[in-house]
Amino acid sequence: MENNVPPHIAITQMIFGFVPAKAIHIAAKLNIAELIAAHGPMNSAQLAEKTGSHKESIYRLLRALCSNGIFAEDQTGNFGLTPLAECLQEDHPDSMKAMAISAGGLFYKAYTELSFAVQSGEPGWHKAIGMGPFEYLTKNPEEGKIFDRAMTNFHGGETQPMIDNYDFSVFDTVVDVGGGNGEVLSSVLKQNQDVKGVLFDMPEVVARAMENISNNELRSRMEIVGGNFFESVPSSDAYILRHIVHDWSDEDAVVILTNCRKAMKPNGKLLVVEAVIPKGNDPHPFKWLDITMLMIGGKERTKEQFEHIFHQAGLKINRIITVTPSISLVEGIMN
Repeated sequence: MENNVPPHIAITQMIFGFVPAKAIHIAAKLNIAELIAAHGPMNSAQLAEKTGSHKESIYRLLRALCSNGIFAEDQTGNFGLTPLAECLQEDHPDSMKAMAISAGGLFYKAYTELSFAVQSGEPGWHKAIGMGPFEYLTKNPEEGKIFDRAMTNFHGGETQPMIDNYDFSVFDTVVDVGGGNGEVLSSVLKQNQDVKGVLFDMPEVVARAMENISNNELRSRMEIVGGNFFESVPSSDAYILRHIVHDWSDEDAVVILTNCRKAMKPNGKLLVVEAVIPKGNDPHPFKWLDITMLMIGGKERTKEQFEHIFHQAGLKINRIITVTPSISLVEGIMN
């Protein structure tokens, strides 16, 4: 075992892994990192007053977090920031605050039905929450905004490596399918001045995107289209599907890919940007994220599983390009 930790101790730490996750969630909701950043190191009495919390209880919460390197207590009893704690600030460039709030709240509730998902093969999320994730986030816009920020923060570091490792200049038009707020497509167009773009997502999503994209030069090259990728997508010679396919079952994924293939111009390319998880015992962080996908009815896929759904959609994998250590670009062409 790593660090010579006995197996029974190591697995006990895993069993109680939900405890630090929930503690981080509470610290994020109470804005503790922002308070310390604004006022300097603070003791538990000061933090209790600022957050409306119980003095001894918030001390015990912070003491536990400090033992994992999240905050640091000095000899006077004041708590300061650490590199990990800094990531719980909203405006930090590597912020994970929204993720901590979303994962420890909504997703924590959904995970109560993981047993149902494993035993039935049905999404546990629907049983726990009463509706699918996208429907829920649409009906609860404040939680939807937090989730959107969480996803932007979690995946934001992939955009520039994707652009650096793939030549978009060869295309006339690029459609970002399920492109959300348009940040990814905007970055592609900024660095490829002769390329036009289409931001394609649900009507209520692209309505918000129009407010976010203020660059007039980009807007002149970007068409914003509302629609449903289960029905059709705009015609183009390139499609980006970034963290879209993994949200869906194989059957639904094939429908999305087929619609892209039907609308694709000759010699077009389909670019699926997601994890390609290894088979067997090799570790990969998205093997754990796949449990979340199991909860919502989606799937993280191996190379062979991507080949299967591509084939079913009349496509084949042309090449797989590494974007980050965890994320790849799977380039598909017509079969």
